[in-house]
Amino acid sequence: MAVFRERALNEAASHQTGRFYFENGPVSGYFGQNVLDLDKMRGYMSQQAYEAVLASAKYGAKLDRSASDEIAAGMMAWAIEMGATHYTHLFHPLTDSTAEKHEAFISFKNGKAFEKFNGSALVQQEPDASSFPTGGLRNTFEARGYSAWDPSSPVFIMDGTLCIPSVFVSYTGEALDTKVPNLKSLQALNVAATKVASLFDDNVSAVRVNLGIEQEYFLVDESLYNSRPDLMLCGRTIIGHTSAKDQQLEDHYFGAIPSRVSSFMKDFETEAYKLGILLQTRHNEVAPNQFECAPVFCEATKAIDQNMMLMIIMQKVAERHHLKAIFHEKPFDGVNGSGKHCNWSITTDTGVNLLSPGSTPTTNLQFLSFYASVARAVYRHHYLLMATVATLNNSYRLGGGEAPPAVMSIFSGSTLYGVFQSILNMDEVAESSENSLESIKIVNSIPEIFPDNTDRNRTSPFAFTGNRFEFRAVGSSQNVASAVYVLNSIVAESLIEFRTEVDKLESAGESRSSAVMTVVRRFLTEAKDIMFEGNGYSKEWESEAAARGLRPIKNVPEAYEVYHEKQTIDLFKNIGVLAANEIEARFEILNETYVKKLQIEARVIGDMCLNHVIPAAVRYQNILIENVKGMKEIFGDESINLCSSEIDTLKKISTYINTLSADVVALVEARKKANRIEDIGERAKVYSYEVKTMMDKVRDSADNLEMLIDDEMWPLPKYRELLFF
Repeated sequence: MAVFRERALNEAASHQTGRFYFENGPVSGYFGQNVLDLDKMRGYMSQQAYEAVLASAKYGAKLDRSASDEIAAGMMAWAIEMGATHYTHLFHPLTDSTAEKHEAFISFKNGKAFEKFNGSALVQQEPDASSFPTGGLRNTFEARGYSAWDPSSPVFIMDGTLCIPSVFVSYTGEALDTKVPNLKSLQALNVAATKVASLFDDNVSAVRVNLGIEQEYFLVDESLYNSRPDLMLCGRTIIGHTSAKDQQLEDHYFGAIPSRVSSFMKDFETEAYKLGILLQTRHNEVAPNQFECAPVFCEATKAIDQNMMLMIIMQKVAERHHLKAIFHEKPFDGVNGSGKHCNWSITTDTGVNLLSPGSTPTTNLQFLSFYASVARAVYRHHYLLMATVATLNNSYRLGGGEAPPAVMSIFSGSTLYGVFQSILNMDEVAESSENSLESIKIVNSIPEIFPDNTDRNRTSPFAFTGNRFEFRAVGSSQNVASAVYVLNSIVAESLIEFRTEVDKLESAGESRSSAVMTVVRRFLTEAKDIMFEGNGYSKEWESEAAARGLRPIKNVPEAYEVYHEKQTIDLFKNIGVLAANEIEARFEILNETYVKKLQIEARVIGDMCLNHVIPAAVRYQNILIENVKGMKEIFGDESINLCSSEIDTLKKISTYINTLSADVVALVEARKKANRIEDIGERAKVYSYEVKTMMDKVRDSADNLEMLIDDEMWPLPKYRELLFF
């Protein structure tokens, strides 16, 4: 066997099961111990400083800078008690990852060292803005940018460092991260939703978004991972023939968790619990060596921050177990990829889930108002919402018979769908002269809906699951904020229009209940084409969706053009989430990221074919040639028949070597051609159509050679070894 592969397999076989992170007692005894939550803060600062933090964290009030020095001193005191020596502003640049610059608490005066952390350092830091993706918002010589503390998400300790969740903006104030537009969208949704909720309850003064983020991932032994240049550099296998056995027996899903994996899960859960991440679910996923974990929902900003930290924890803990946690959406061809399902709901400050139907007319009418507003928002902006999940990584699974389909639809469940049809058809609708919610009989007919009253539809990108929507299309490596702030924005826009329409009808003399029901019917009528109860993977749905005017994602760079459409620009401008130059920056960054990732993949596949595949093929070819020569020396002309199989294999190998070599050259030329295109949007399209197509041709020849070459000579760990370590 090839030395490198043999060594990797031997190392993988030697890796043992074990635990590295232990805590005595129940989880409740150490849950959140590394988090400085609001309750703990009371013991480290005055009541006045504490109330300043509380007002900012819970109610969005602007932090009083006069209290910042005391708040910072309290944070430092707690952090030092926890063994921290440094602090960092942790922010989310436009890379789908996190960024951090560590600063020591230590300071010097008169030759003596002492710890120091003042309010200005807490509130603001200055990373180099030009070194992150900016989409033209900053030039290389314009380096200044600011990270600023976000009090809505708690600070915590990780690896001896006080981590301060932060936003990241340019010197001139533009958002260079995913958190700023998300915070703005949450604020806009809060205002709009509160106005609609107040139609039913005057006591509602705020509405918040809750998120529960399910995280799928693969595990690979680190020795095998390190033996695959494509996994190391691209996060996925860009060559490799499928394994004879993969997921077709459906025996891995919810199966017994392997001992080594179970130890890893328990360890990263222990570390996650310390950071206040309330993980509740773990299980085997569909594909071999694919798994999932899920926390209990919490407030959106906190949920997003925790998900990003969870991925970091998983990667660090995996290393202790000689494993690699892979978050790429499609690391292996032929088996399911990974997503990040976002369970999205909206709740009032009075504790009411606005997406939870009830048994009374009032709660039902309120539910219908919010459901209809969400449905209309998703219908109006379905292409934009799908574009938020259209990345190179996700494109390898988009529309491929696994979540997500390439076109948006909303699944409601048979019970609700029937109710909506009755509303649209005006069945059993009758009004009395009384100005009461009970006068609308259709409202009375809606039963109390429990989560198990409606089926789940995993083929729907946006499915209602009892009291929330599950946006299933987000990729497993994505920062979900990039999709959530769009969802928040479009729903805010819809709710603003809902309240405006109700107010107009009331001003014209219509009763409130009648006005609400009229607008609900209007919104459902407009949104009816996005509602689909069937198989979102079927060819029939593709045709039906096109007939309904729903736009599928056929090409990723083409999908990004939605950011140039007037409807999108008007949305973000009117809601106040993104300015025109910030929208254009995101368009530039999305295309640039697509091109750069595909550039890397194209270079890696070329290198692997030239440095691994072709040399292995030639070596095996030489062995076959020597075999044929030897047979001819012994058997003469009779050897032609005796060696027909070897000769046929030689011909196939030669053909594939020649084809592969020529296609690698053609791939390089395709890249050069694309790189000469100045416009980034057009360059991305050429990469998607020409470079990506050439990569598929290269892979086909490489994978065919893998099936012909002696297994002992193949240099790279195969799928059967990667998926079944």
